[in-house]
Amino acid sequence: MVWDEPVPISRDQARATYLAVKRTGPVNGDEPDIAKELPGEVTIYPGHVLITMDLDTMDELSAQVFTIARAHGLVCYDPQRDLVHNVAPLGVYEGMQLHTGDGMIVHDPDLGLVHDVLATLSPQNPFVALVNFGHHFLQVSPGHELEYKEGTLVRAMVPELEEVRRAFNEYATGERAFLTRHEWSPA
Repeated sequence: MVWDEPVPISRDQARATYLAVKRTGPVNGDEPDIAKELPGEVTIYPGHVLITMDLDTMDELSAQVFTIARAHGLVCYDPQRDLVHNVAPLGVYEGMQLHTGDGMIVHDPDLGLVHDVLATLSPQNPFVALVNFGHHFLQVSPGHELEYKEGTLVRAMVPELEEVRRAFNEYATGERAFLTRHEWSPA
């Protein structure tokens, strides 16, 4: 579901909005301009657009929806993954990509999304990576093993999720304190 929000919202706020809007029922009438651009089956609710897609094409279509929503300055909530995509704040690397082991790819992810995605590590989602193609990447797998590559691939074990989140935030914002805070070994 996509809609306008004046400031970034949390995953809990997005979920609550989604559930409240779904209880109101769809409306008939003029489609907003964005509805014509969105892939999948579109249903209009007051101030909101719901995009329905099948599981086979969900990853591909979701990436398109996220891109279109961002271009229009809209929040996008993914109820299947329980994740919210805000317009900002973004990392410092234009074109940075967020990849997950369960198939999600997001171009220029907002920092809140990166934070929330890291909590989804599981056997069904065996890695999360921030990638700046041709330059460097930071990746984590369940058990909190970080891998960083900028020339040479190195690994470090991190004791808890909050430290993983801190490292990913530093990486996305161009800071490199995570490199000195952890003990790295060649991969």
